[in-house]
This record gives sequence, C-alpha cells and structure tokens, in this order.
Amino acid sequence: MSASAGTGVFVLSLMSIPICYLFNSLIYSNSAEAFFFAGCSTVLILAISVRFMLQKKAPADPLFYVYAVYAFLSVVNLIIGLEQDNIIDGFVTFYLREANPHINTAHGHMISYWDGCVHYLMYLLMIAAITWGDSYRAIGLYWVGSFLMRAIVYILGNAVGKYGTQVGPLFLLHMLYISVSVWACFRIFSQPSTRDAQLTSIQEAEGKSLLHRPLDLLFIIYLIPAFAFCVFRGLIVLDCSSQWCQAYTQQYEPYLKDPSAYSKVQMLVGMLYSGPYYIISLYGLMVPGCEWMPDLTLVHSGALAQAQFSHIGASLHTRTPFSYRVPADSQPVFLLVNVLYAVVPQALCYRCCTRPSFFLRLTPAKKTE
Repeated sequence: MSASAGTGVFVLSLMSIPICYLFNSLIYSNSAEAFFFAGCSTVLILAISVRFMLQKKAPADPLFYVYAVYAFLSVVNLIIGLEQDNIIDGFVTFYLREANPHINTAHGHMISYWDGCVHYLMYLLMIAAITWGDSYRAIGLYWVGSFLMRAIVYILGNAVGKYGTQVGPLFLLHMLYISVSVWACFRIFSQPSTRDAQLTSIQEAEGKSLLHRPLDLLFIIYLIPAFAFCVFRGLIVLDCSSQWCQAYTQQYEPYLKDPSAYSKVQMLVGMLYSGPYYIISLYGLMVPGCEWMPDLTLVHSGALAQAQFSHIGASLHTRTPFSYRVPADSQPVFLLVNVLYAVVPQALCYRCCTRPSFFLRLTPAKKTE
C-alpha cells in the first residue's frame, strides 16, 4: 500500500493548527458571515487533506480512520496545553473559557500534554504500520493501557471531585470518544500475536533457574516493594490514620489530598489494578510458559507511564494550590521514587517483549521438529 495515506493523516493532523486559530479569531467577531466563512474553510481544508490521504488505495482497517481523527485531536490537545500555560495565545481561548473547568486543572494540563505528544506519536506509528501492512498490536496494547488509565481517572475524577456538579455537554461528547476508543481496544486485543521463537531457545530459557536469570531476579525484587508502595498510597487516599501515612502525605505527596480528586482516584485504580498485576507478574517471572505475560506488561506499562506522568506533573504544576504541591526540599526524593516507579515497568515490558522465549509454550508442531 502506498505511504501517501499515512502522509495524508500527518498533514491532516497539522491542519488543526490553522483551523483552531481561524475559529478562535472569527468567533470573537460575533458575525454570521465569519461563522460561515470559518465553517466553509474548515470543510475545504479537511476535504483537501482527505483527498490527498486517499489518493491511492484506501486502507481496509477501520482503525486507520479512527486514529486519523485521534491524531487531529491530539494536536488540538497539545495546543490546549500550550495555551493553558501561556506559551501560545489566540488558538483556543474561546474553548478554554467555555469548556468544563476540569480541563483547567493541573491534571487536565498533564493529560493534554500526554495526548498531544505521546498519544500523537503512537497514532502516527500505528497509522504507518497499517499503511505498510505491518502488525501494530504491541503499540496498540501500550496505547490501550494508557487510554484506559487516562479515561478511568478523568471520568471518575470529574464525577467525585470538586467539579462534579459542573459537568456540561462537552463531557457527553467526551463519552462518545470513550465509546469509540473502547471499541478500538477490543479490535486491538482481537489481533493475533506475532511472537515466535526457536525450539532450542524456548527449551534453553525454560531450563534456566531463577538464579541463572539475574535480570528477572532483579525485577522480582523490585515487584515486592512496588506492590507495597501502590497499596500504601491507596491507603493514604482512603484516609488511613496511620502516622506513617500522614507523615508521608505532609512531607512528600500532599497532592494526594487535592480536592480535585484525580490523584485519589488514580491511587485507588493503582491499588486495585497495579497491586494484582505485581503479584501476577511475580508468578509469570518464576513459572515458564505464561504466554500472557508480554501482553500484560505492555498494557500495564502504558497505564503506569500515563499515570505517573500526570501525577508527577500535577504534583509540581502551578495550577495545583500551593498547599498541595510537593515541598521544595522533598522534591528530589519525590522525583526519585516516582520516576523509578514509572521507569522500571517500562524496562520489564521491554525485557518481556524482546526476549519472550521464557514465556512461550512449546506447540505440538515444534515438539515434533
């Protein structure tokens, strides 16, 4: 398949920049002619982009078109984040004034940046894979974890936080995005796995004890305190009266008590999701033949990367009230712990996906070779 379709998506996503600026400028003119001109210009720009995108044979995978739209929206989210931080001006000013207040929180800033940078890159990579006829299941599973964490925390945080009574029509539009994305998640899960290994490498990996797999041993040692840490922070947001919980909150992570409730929901999701994951991963690293291990690490590493990026950024962001920000003298410890908590699962995911022999089972065809 020609690469022109993928190039067209990239061009289409960049068209969001002039479209945002055009709409924002013309909306303030309060003129019917201005609205008509803005609408016609947008339709014309999108029509030219789609025509360029589909010059050759159109991709058969429906997710191509879903990710094309999402790439467009990701650039819009990046513009929103940049304008919220006063880096640019005049692109989405009207939207920021009329949108739900959730988007103007520190957590809203972080998910705008994440969607505008990391998700945008993943969309382009998956679109390129579809265009070239390659498998994009691994990137897709990473996106699934990231999307699910973002969606769960954002929706529940909006519902139970201090802005829970200010849910507007735009929130219902966001639910349409959630519904389409959930359908895309099922499409990705249904794709066949492409992992394979030689018979000898599988037998050799299965024959090694844990002491002869020092990297796996290090991961196992890490999973135990990681499990304790996610449960500990979950207990904090549940208002545990322990002196340790109170001292940790005051000295290192006061953002856990922020009334916007995003951090509370995130820690509860982490305790209920990451906690069981760490226990399951311990089993997967010790017992050979757990074929689900690489896929599970992909989903979890995507979810944890998004969660920790949002949590670290919001804990330090100026939009967070000063009393809930990380104290200056505690920032080195806070960053060290939280960055390690985010990075090590990425390394575990990389190990499971690049050297999956230990997790593969011998099929009857390979046994007869």
